[in-house]
Amino acid sequence: MGTNIAVRFDDHRAYVTLDRPDKHNGLTIDMLHELVASAKLVARRSDVRAVILSGNGPSFSSGLDISAAISDPLAIVRNFVPLPWRGTNAFQEACWAWRRLPVPVIAAVHGRCYGGGLQLALAADVRFATPDAEFSVMEAKHGLIPDMTGAATLSRLIGIDKALLLTMTADVVDADYAARIGLVTELTPDPVAEAEKLADRLATRSPHAVAAAKRLFDKSWRASTRRTLAVERATQLPLILRKARSRPTRD
Repeated sequence: MGTNIAVRFDDHRAYVTLDRPDKHNGLTIDMLHELVASAKLVARRSDVRAVILSGNGPSFSSGLDISAAISDPLAIVRNFVPLPWRGTNAFQEACWAWRRLPVPVIAAVHGRCYGGGLQLALAADVRFATPDAEFSVMEAKHGLIPDMTGAATLSRLIGIDKALLLTMTADVVDADYAARIGLVTELTPDPVAEAEKLADRLATRSPHAVAAAKRLFDKSWRASTRRTLAVERATQLPLILRKARSRPTRD
C-alpha cells in the first residue's frame, strides 16, 4: 500500500500490516494517511469478509513517533484540521476508518501497544493479544491526551475510572490486566492465527447480517433506549425484506 503499511488479500481476508519494525511500528504522519488509504482500498473489495490488523517485527505499534511528528509542526497543524464531511482529522481517521468499514476488523496484537497504536487497536471490533503484550495510554508522558479516537473507543469498552487511571498515569499494563478490564477480547499465543479462525467463522455468516450488526451497535451503543430501538428497527427491516425476496416462490 505504501512505504510502511502492507496490504494483501487472501481469499475472504484482508491483511493490513504496520511495517516499520525497526521503530516498533511507530506511527508517522505518512503512515496515518496510508492507513486511511488502506481502509478505502479494503472497502472497494466486495470479496473481503474480515480485516486482520497486525504489526511486523517486535511490536504491534509503539504509538505516534513524536520526534518525527514534531520535526514538522506545520504538518501537524494541517493534519489536525477535521474534514467537515467526515468529522475527523487525519490522526482520528487513521483509526476511525476501520470503524467505518462494514466488515469486521480484528486486531492481532503483540509486543508494545502504546498510545496511537493502542487507539488503532481499540478501533478494531475484536482484539486478540499475546500474553506478553504490553498496553499503555502513553500520551500523558508527552504532556498530551489521547486524540486519535481513544476517548470514543475507551468509553465503549471500560469504565470511566479505569479510563482515567490509564490516561492520567500513562502506566504500562500487562495483557492479563488489559483482558480483565476489557481492552483485549482474548489472550492467545498466536493472535494472527486466532484472527484467521474468527475471520473464517464470520465468512460463513450472512455478510449483510454481519455488517448490520456492526452498524447497529456502532450507532446505538451509548444512545438512549428510544434511539437504540429506532436504530434496531431501521437496521433489521432491510434484512427482513432481503430475506423475503430471496425465498423461492411457489407455482
